[in-house]
Amino acid sequence: MSAEPVGTPGTESPDPLAVVRTRAYAVLLIMVAALGVPISAAAFGFLALVHELQSLTYEDLPHALGFDGTPSWWPVPLLAVAGLLTGLAVRHLPGTGGHRPAEGFVNTGAPAAAELPGIALAALASLGLGAVLGPEAPLIALGGGLAVYAVRLLKPGIAPSASAMVAAAGSFAAVSALLGSPLLGAFLLMEASGLAGMMLGLVLVPGLLASGIGSLIFVGLGSWTGLGTYSLTLPHVPHAPQPTLAEFGWAIALGAAAAVAGTGIRRLSLSLQGRVGRRQVITTVMMGLTVGVLALLYAERTGRSASEVLYSGQDALGGLLAEGATYTAGTLVVLIVCKALAYSASLSAFRGGPIFPSMFLGAAGGLALSHLPGLNATAGFAMGIGAMCVAMLKLPMTSVLLATLLLGSEGITVMPLVIVSVVVSYVLVLRLERPSAASTAPR
Repeated sequence: MSAEPVGTPGTESPDPLAVVRTRAYAVLLIMVAALGVPISAAAFGFLALVHELQSLTYEDLPHALGFDGTPSWWPVPLLAVAGLLTGLAVRHLPGTGGHRPAEGFVNTGAPAAAELPGIALAALASLGLGAVLGPEAPLIALGGGLAVYAVRLLKPGIAPSASAMVAAAGSFAAVSALLGSPLLGAFLLMEASGLAGMMLGLVLVPGLLASGIGSLIFVGLGSWTGLGTYSLTLPHVPHAPQPTLAEFGWAIALGAAAAVAGTGIRRLSLSLQGRVGRRQVITTVMMGLTVGVLALLYAERTGRSASEVLYSGQDALGGLLAEGATYTAGTLVVLIVCKALAYSASLSAFRGGPIFPSMFLGAAGGLALSHLPGLNATAGFAMGIGAMCVAMLKLPMTSVLLATLLLGSEGITVMPLVIVSVVVSYVLVLRLERPSAASTAPR
């Protein structure tokens, strides 16, 4: 999303208050409210389909073939199939499968209707078969694209500015419940948009309306189907004592470590992306094989499930925190290395979002450091999430909220530590990126 909903560069933007008072704006709100229902229902269906594909391919299929459980090598051929399907969708369908996740969390506007099937198929192949990415980016694209397509069917002559606001509202509705709160999803899109002041309010009002309606639809469908809301939640959060001076020192160290790790992941994924683009299908298959082999290596080295390296990590966060004491520091280090490399490979070739894997990696890093003196596990978990999120997304306020709201009342306790780790990581990431930007500048 950009500033286009309220004006384009070089043109005079309208008075936001005057726009809000118009009859057309009221009609727009009604239209957004009506569109929020089917778009959020479609988003719920997309998430349900991803979940069913994951269960079918990694649980039901091995049992149907006579295995007692899922073999540790199972992800290798399955990720190769994921690479083949994703590569074909990116190469041959309109829209190149949507946004390239290695380029960070950006919203480039609503895709055209012809691009929606390719975005959906690439995301389903990636997410459903085990790529280390989340569903937020495809949902944002699909929500915005469906909203614009629907409103243009109903009102072909709609103005570009109104169409852009409808697209934003569709995106709000699609991710309304995904991050655990409609406000968190809305805040993510707000901070990523770069809008401020009254211009932000002009776009925000229909977005919040769609987000609230979408969240209600998610809750209703989750209750009716028994599938849940697919929302980011932690069932049990261990108590976090008041922050100590030692933990503030850990916040600085963790923020610095996340900045270095996040910069390394991003640079590796961008480097791989350049190679993937030359021979899209075969190299995407190779990246899939890489992810599968990393999952196999983790399972063989630690004796734990290969699935811990796969997927976005959204559903595994609760178990990671609740069962953190069962992981040795060495196991967590192996998990972090394998997951980070699989994340880089997935970012370079597959289609999905970068948020949830960064949360999982940060959480695992914080728990690994909590084996050392002076750091509570819950505090390390939260600081790691915030620091790694901002390293990958460069959205500091969203990163703080993701790390603290997720922990409920304990999040309030650790918020000062999270803020310190996020600020350190954010500033250091910007400094680490400067030489890279300078080296690519025209001479």
